[in-house]
Amino acid sequence: MEKEFNTFKNVIRLPHKYAAGPTYTKFYNGLKESKILGTRCPSCAVTFVPARSFCPKCMKNLDTWVEVAQEGEVQTWTYAGKDFFGIPGKAPVVIVLVKLDGTEGSFLHLIGGINLESADTVKKALRKGTRVKAVWNEEKKGHMLDIKYFAPLSKKR
Repeated sequence: MEKEFNTFKNVIRLPHKYAAGPTYTKFYNGLKESKILGTRCPSCAVTFVPARSFCPKCMKNLDTWVEVAQEGEVQTWTYAGKDFFGIPGKAPVVIVLVKLDGTEGSFLHLIGGINLESADTVKKALRKGTRVKAVWNEEKKGHMLDIKYFAPLSKKR
């Protein structure tokens, strides 16, 4: 005898907590103080942001912490004109990868301080290599969004 059943598509949201671990806990605590902290490799002398617990090049443990620049360059960006699950805030948003000065790795965050009306207006203010600086929220919680956004230092095209 054959069983009949229906299949439904559904989105299940599972609120959860996670342990940040010692490296990200220290990194997030730095954000609470309006500081961006990185870890420096004693062997390669490379500074990583976001902070890491070991060097991916030489596999050494990283326990040297340094405050890094709050300015950097846009590596790439994308425009989201509609809300989507997990969006940080309300659309429109520009999500950007920033390479902070003197560091290795890219920092995923938001762009602000420019006209976000459309992708075309963003293109006038933002491109690869655009210099940006962190803009902080007044109230901080020890979270990545303690940095409100990165704002372009220059609107030159």
